[in-house]
Amino acid sequence: MFARAWGIARSLAMYHGIPGRQRRMVRFYRQFLGPGDIGFDIGAHVGSRVRAWSRLGARVIAIEPQPDFVRVLKLLFGRNRRVTVVPLAVGARPGRARIAVSSATPTVSSMSVNWIESVTAADERFAAVRWDRSVEVEVVTLDALIAAHGEPAFCKIDVEGFEVEVLQGLSRPLQALSFEYLPPAHEAALTALQLVERLGAYRYNYAPVETMRLASRRWLDAAGLVELLERHRPLGRSGDVYARRAR
Repeated sequence: MFARAWGIARSLAMYHGIPGRQRRMVRFYRQFLGPGDIGFDIGAHVGSRVRAWSRLGARVIAIEPQPDFVRVLKLLFGRNRRVTVVPLAVGARPGRARIAVSSATPTVSSMSVNWIESVTAADERFAAVRWDRSVEVEVVTLDALIAAHGEPAFCKIDVEGFEVEVLQGLSRPLQALSFEYLPPAHEAALTALQLVERLGAYRYNYAPVETMRLASRRWLDAAGLVELLERHRPLGRSGDVYARRAR
């Protein structure tokens, strides 16, 4: 219980307690979301993006499978009419699955055993992480979420190594989306990129860690994005790939 309480407090401090981060986030996401738009936050965690998107006037669908963080989201946003908390995981097909939870560092809880094994072997920062319990969760597809809540103007996918499975459950192009990039899982990111490419014509960019700053001054094609990621890969820092429909 102490580890779980510490993990929740740590996440709240990390994502809500840094001065200026919310302002930067609102400014950054204004290029993707506006009043009345729908935003899907897949892997909402403690809702830092939920908070920012709501301030932009968007209707936010906050999808989070970890029960502890579902409670946090409902506590923070339960009275916000623009926010809907969905206590589910997202994957390639509907059903049930288990999520490996790290009580002390819940930001790295994952539904992908392969991802846990690969990052533990490749990145010494994960060596001290303990995935000390697991929780069974219900899984839906991104297509099913769209059928239930409407098509999002922007969809954020941050699910610690399960991004490919989430994208496998999407059969239509979206206006804009993002997925997490982690250098030790570089090949998985390339697979995710291929899945996005199959959906339609997109342009791409990359934002390191939580900087809320795009690394390239111009939006790139898929080959240009791969070159950009290769330049950032040796730094070992995570980030997010952004994709928007080509005009």
